[in-house]
Amino acid sequence: MLWQDKHAALTFMSLLLLLWQEAAPIEVPEDPKIQQDLKQPPTIMKQSVKNYIVDPRDNIIIECEAKGNPVPTFSWRRNGKFFNIGKDPRVTMRKRSGTLEIGFRSGGRPEDYEGEYQCFATNDFGVSLSNKILLRVSKAPLWPKEVLEPVSVTEGSPLVLPCNPPPGLPPPFTFWMDSNMSPIPQDKRVSMGLNGDLYFSNVLAQDANTDYSCKARFLFTHTIQEKNPYKLKVQTKEPYNDTSYNASEPHGDRKAAESTPTFLSPSGSESSKMVLRDEQLLLECIAAGLPTPIIKWFKKGGELPGQKVKFENFNKTLKIVSVSEEDAGEYVCMANNHLGTIRHSIFVQVKAAPYWLHKPSDQVLAPEENGRLVCRANGNPKPRIEWLVNGQPIESSPTNPNRQVLGDTIMFHSVQIGSSAVYQCNASNEHGYLLANAFVNVLDLPPRMLGPKNQLIKVIKNNRTFLDCPFFGSPLPELRWFKNGQGSGLDGGQYRVYINGTLEIKRARAEDEGTYTCVASSILGKAENQVRLEVKEPTRIIQAPEHQSAIRGSTARFTCRVTSDPSLPVSVAWMKDDKPLYLGWRLKKDDESLSIPNVNEGDEGTYTCTAKSEIDQLSASARLTVLEVATLNPSVSSALLPARPDPPMDLDLSDPAARSVRLTWIPGKDHRSPITEFLVQFEEDRWEPGRWQNLSSYPGDLNSVILQLAPFVNYQFRVIAINSVGQSDPSRPSPRYKTTGAAPDAIPKGLRGWGSRKDNMEITWEPLLDLERNGPNLHYIVWWRRKDVEEEWNNVTTVGTKHVVHNTEIYVPYEIKIQARNEFGAGPESNLVIGYSGEDKPTDAPTDLRVSKVDSTKVIIHWSPVDLNSVQGEFKEYRLYYWRESSQVPGLVVSKEKKVKGFYSTTVKPSGMLSDLAPYSNYKMFMVVANNHFESQPSNTVEFTTKEGVPDAPRFFKINRRSWDTIHLEWAKPLEPNGILTGYQLKYQTVNGSKVGPFQLETFFPNVTEFFLRVPDRSSRYKFFLSALTQVGKGEDYAEESPHFTNEAYIDQVDIATQGWFIGLMCAIALIILILLIVCFIKRSRGGKYPVRDKKDLPLDAVDQKDQDGSFDYHSDEDNKPLQGSQTSLDGNVKESDDSLVDYGEGGDGQFNEDGSFIGQYTVKKDKDETEGNESSEATSPVNAIYSLA
Repeated sequence: MLWQDKHAALTFMSLLLLLWQEAAPIEVPEDPKIQQDLKQPPTIMKQSVKNYIVDPRDNIIIECEAKGNPVPTFSWRRNGKFFNIGKDPRVTMRKRSGTLEIGFRSGGRPEDYEGEYQCFATNDFGVSLSNKILLRVSKAPLWPKEVLEPVSVTEGSPLVLPCNPPPGLPPPFTFWMDSNMSPIPQDKRVSMGLNGDLYFSNVLAQDANTDYSCKARFLFTHTIQEKNPYKLKVQTKEPYNDTSYNASEPHGDRKAAESTPTFLSPSGSESSKMVLRDEQLLLECIAAGLPTPIIKWFKKGGELPGQKVKFENFNKTLKIVSVSEEDAGEYVCMANNHLGTIRHSIFVQVKAAPYWLHKPSDQVLAPEENGRLVCRANGNPKPRIEWLVNGQPIESSPTNPNRQVLGDTIMFHSVQIGSSAVYQCNASNEHGYLLANAFVNVLDLPPRMLGPKNQLIKVIKNNRTFLDCPFFGSPLPELRWFKNGQGSGLDGGQYRVYINGTLEIKRARAEDEGTYTCVASSILGKAENQVRLEVKEPTRIIQAPEHQSAIRGSTARFTCRVTSDPSLPVSVAWMKDDKPLYLGWRLKKDDESLSIPNVNEGDEGTYTCTAKSEIDQLSASARLTVLEVATLNPSVSSALLPARPDPPMDLDLSDPAARSVRLTWIPGKDHRSPITEFLVQFEEDRWEPGRWQNLSSYPGDLNSVILQLAPFVNYQFRVIAINSVGQSDPSRPSPRYKTTGAAPDAIPKGLRGWGSRKDNMEITWEPLLDLERNGPNLHYIVWWRRKDVEEEWNNVTTVGTKHVVHNTEIYVPYEIKIQARNEFGAGPESNLVIGYSGEDKPTDAPTDLRVSKVDSTKVIIHWSPVDLNSVQGEFKEYRLYYWRESSQVPGLVVSKEKKVKGFYSTTVKPSGMLSDLAPYSNYKMFMVVANNHFESQPSNTVEFTTKEGVPDAPRFFKINRRSWDTIHLEWAKPLEPNGILTGYQLKYQTVNGSKVGPFQLETFFPNVTEFFLRVPDRSSRYKFFLSALTQVGKGEDYAEESPHFTNEAYIDQVDIATQGWFIGLMCAIALIILILLIVCFIKRSRGGKYPVRDKKDLPLDAVDQKDQDGSFDYHSDEDNKPLQGSQTSLDGNVKESDDSLVDYGEGGDGQFNEDGSFIGQYTVKKDKDETEGNESSEATSPVNAIYSLA
């Protein structure tokens, strides 16, 4: 019977959900007008941390801030009971706030106020709760006074010096030093354990030379306490001489008793350790023995993860920086020396706390709308979800018929005015809890305009323009734009309307000017506003200033001519070196220019004119270079051009402080270009020695500056001077300056939490930069806790940049924060970051997948949804896989490649449209539900067939011309017929420029793929449109235009040999060839015999031979060269031979007797330069050559 009642209730609930459709919640704008009038439940804005530790020396402040309308009132509970603030004179509450202040000036103990506090913010529309804040007072107890007797130990024996610091809140950080405040050196023999004790694997005689004191630093109160020092007495068999100590043989010649390894920590043969996912795992094994044992680590049943494991403390500590589930198991440490080997097993268990998968968010709904609140969390063990309304369990609240609680989801159906409330979701397990407030606010507000009325907007022509129209209403109004009060709404083309009411004009033109009206309307009324738009011409600089050089004392003039829209006043301002230019009495400015009379070195620089109107501005710049003197020598002028400055000199450091020092230098020469800037660089020798980095830059008129520095850095500095030409060489480095250390100032960036596996969460962050460390021993403290349940903060200290929290529940949210610390203290804490643990494969699959309204290219799909709790992660989408199984066209081969489409729907009866399908085809599909990493098992597979559609365009369409009056058309069947082809349709028309003729139509059977078209006019051009047909209709057109056919092979042939112009051309070519042959013959014959009496003045070559008749056979080598070697010019002149007889002999001229013999004997050939002026200037012509033949 009970089962039947439950079944009936579930059936009734399912029927209600079938009618439920979720509406998108309304977003309330941050407009003061709306916020002032909007009635809203309270929202907690600020609260103290859950685990709140306070300093007993200060007043206690417990924060609780909330907003709402009406203004909330506040009350508190302490340890679950009402806290009457008025009865305690030490406790006050701030005005318009819930923050408590507890003062102790009049006495009282802070410890009396320890406990669990919770804040309640209340107004007429609901109650919001803070977290439960556990208040505890920090404790730094003194170290108990104790007298420590000297510790006597035999040389070679092991020793443990306990630290046992006093318990503090939070626990202190321990370290060991001697009485001289020097750290105790640690090595594989002597080291500090994780518990703070100092372990000696074996004692040496020299260990008695120092004392050992344990220190405890209490980070919260910044105090250090120390334990009385231990004194060692080492008993040796032989006297010990410290001058003979040898590190390689620490016991020297003395024979200390050797021993097999034994474990000092941990004890026994096995132990166990529990660690949280994404935390740091530290396993320790410290062994005694002589010689000092060597520690090795193994994992039973697998290998150590090499990338995650680090060995510290001389291999005594195994550290896994980010633990995951696969890191659980049995770890074995082995200690051995030459006397033996021992092992210890550590069983590691990986666990987690509640974290958000989906945190509920505020909902603003209009009457009769639907909504939902989702509270999804995970943890290990699985957290329990509990709903409250206005701070009371939802089971005990008044019944609301429009509300249904379905596990981690509350459904709202047809909400009504007066049902506003604040809902709390509490997710908890044994490790903590998460608490979230989310209100449901039901509003009915008529449309309202939030922007200024009748605004005038001026824009530049061709610019992208936005007209704003902010509005609000509940239900959300529909907004439309109109221009000049006419026509339909503006959207599309040149215009685009955004969801927030803004109208975009993609490119403003003159015709876009006018009055634009935006109208917001809903069932409660309408509101409107107007915006007037004016489009202006842009401001332009039509003549910009130009670079120039001016001699000192002369006048320089820069021109800046501007044009702009006539309705916009424009002002022109001048700047020098990016600073406003003071004109004074000397500089003169008019509307178009700037004059600089009597130029001097101080006028050198870059001058900028800026033309500015009320809606735009434009700038142009030019450089003025001042020259010392005028010169006509280019080399001297170039020497006076500006150059890079000389490097600064004599760097000096003074006024040292913790984080600053004064740097002073002497500037070098500027070389006719004033120094505009000094760049200070630094180099440090700790992290990147030798690398110079920019520190800061300063104006060129400074030479002494205070440098702001980072702590714990050993600096040296150099300075670079900069002018308009460039940078100087760096100066010589300054002396080094070392700053003292300090706690970190920076917060690690990039903090995030995410699940790499289903039961872990990886917390990662970016490490601090080297200059942000501020001191040695930099490490990070990471806190995390489940956000959806009440739990304490978990934390881990690590030097890495990653921590893995293990054994989490699937996809639950965590609050995460981080803090950097070093030996000098702790830095600031980061803001809270929400991270999520890993996801798992969804357990349920969609069911009842089916189709309806099947068309040729689209189909409507329906399915039954899954329970969102079964997604086991963030619900991403319902993912549909579908593929084309075959085509109904006989013989058509198709691709069966799977395609995917996602549908995001959380409704009870989801559906969607699948489009872009191929017509006349058989399809198969199935659906899965997906989160960010996994998919569920597939649903049932559905087969369906699309209807016949219109075909694609033919595969190709070719046009060929076979003769002057015939065009041949050829085509191929479509690649996708999309049905049974019934034929083809051809439409064509004549085209003459922009004029076209009427369409003519031809139809063909489906097996026809060519057509011959006879054309009456062979000069006509045609445009063709070819399409395939099915029973559904005509498919896509394939358009082609007939090409020009002037160069085709069918052009009429003409006998060119019968043309008169061709005959004349051939005759002319023959005549020219004949003339050239005659000239060639004359050229080759120009070397005949010359009578001496006629040519006695001609110089002769030494190789010429005299004939019997008194003439010379005057043949030169040039006569035997090819025609192209001849240097005959158009006027008949030829180049004279360089080898004249004048070059031989003692005289300047060659002389002959009457019989033609030489007067002188030629001896040595003279240099050509001596006889060059005596060479004959008479030219040898073809006519002379003809005379020589006579």
